[in-house]
Amino acid sequence: MPFIPHTENEINAMLESIGVKQIDDLFGEVPKELRAGELTKIPHGLSEMQMTQLMTERGAQDGRPVCFIGAGAYDHYVPAAVWQITTRGEFYTAYTPYQAEASQGTLQLIYEFQSMMTTLTGMDVSNASVYDGASSLAEAILMSVRANRKSKSKRILVPRNVNPTYRSATHTLVNGQNIELIDVPYDADTGCINLDALKAFEGEDFAAVVIQQPNFFGSLEDVDAITDWAHANNALVIGIVNPLAMSILKPAGQWGEAGADIACGDGQPLGAPLSSGGPYYGIMTCKKALVRQMPGRIVGRTVDEDGKEGFVLTLQAREQHIRRSKATSNICTNQGLVVTASTIHMSILGAAGLENAASQSHLNTASLVEKVCAIEGVEKVFNSASFHETVIKLNKPAKAVLDAMTNENIIGGFDLADNYPELGDAILVCATEQRTEKQIDQYVGALTKALSEV
Repeated sequence: MPFIPHTENEINAMLESIGVKQIDDLFGEVPKELRAGELTKIPHGLSEMQMTQLMTERGAQDGRPVCFIGAGAYDHYVPAAVWQITTRGEFYTAYTPYQAEASQGTLQLIYEFQSMMTTLTGMDVSNASVYDGASSLAEAILMSVRANRKSKSKRILVPRNVNPTYRSATHTLVNGQNIELIDVPYDADTGCINLDALKAFEGEDFAAVVIQQPNFFGSLEDVDAITDWAHANNALVIGIVNPLAMSILKPAGQWGEAGADIACGDGQPLGAPLSSGGPYYGIMTCKKALVRQMPGRIVGRTVDEDGKEGFVLTLQAREQHIRRSKATSNICTNQGLVVTASTIHMSILGAAGLENAASQSHLNTASLVEKVCAIEGVEKVFNSASFHETVIKLNKPAKAVLDAMTNENIIGGFDLADNYPELGDAILVCATEQRTEKQIDQYVGALTKALSEV
């Protein structure tokens, strides 16, 4: 978005109006020992032309490789109309809609988004939104500790096959509140939650059990059995879901006899391009009984005094976000623009379009895995059903193989060595609906060549 800075005269006029001599005086309450001081390592400012040239050069460094990596961010097709509409001024510059009378368009869009997310996840209520998928899990865990009246503990069962970035970020965000995340091992054959391992925790007090569906390895969990086990042990169920996968899989609200209590995840698969890492946004839905514990903005539909339909922020008053320790959450960042893109994306594709994208992603990954496992030295690690990601094992160092594949303009997958060293030279591969048969064959060729050269 174009940025026009204030002139020196405008700045001086504003300072004079509030009775301050210089901008630094506005920060007088911050002790000097806490200030950064002079930022000596920041380079001098560039002109608009120089800045544009620099960013163009840096953007070109990313290249245009064919992407077979997933691991939480996916290269799905985004119709051109999505961001053409999203970046119209009405959406692009709209501020947080605290004043309902001036923000009906934005409020209606958010309401439509919430309705779509509850439909996808099978839950009662949705917010819009939180910062990203990792913080949505942290917020869901904080929410479960507050909401579970049957539990007196701050202990959460978190399987090791949950996205490691989510686990790490969540630990950072909840550790200060003395919440303990207990690892649950996965089965070595299936990559799924080990039900026998869960039974070892029976009778203990846990506030919640986390289930990722599909899990980080792409495998499909027995969500019904795990959900019923958790509820039988007085724990809430937090489902981490891929919203696109929910278009063809059983939604979280229908897991087991009573359904998951909270569903969270990242909205990136719905209209957000990879963009070198973001921005993305976190989704969160829940049962109606827990809605007062839900952080973030929630929009409701009502009628005005003339009986006309209208939309308002509900339950989450503005003051709640500045009440510090008494607020539902201290994370009030949302990603309104990307939520707008997701709403438009889902509207354009419709239910059938989302299902087609998910189904084709599944078929493409199955085709990829079948072809690469025919290569000598490559095998599938887990024997479970999967969505659009799978773990394969190589007979050569995974990092070296992936590096060699980049020379063929192929991003070959996610190296699991740092997070799951027990799997050896294993990589997580993904093929979305964008991958063509030609590109899959190029992947097979690049992998074959890399294995022979490393």
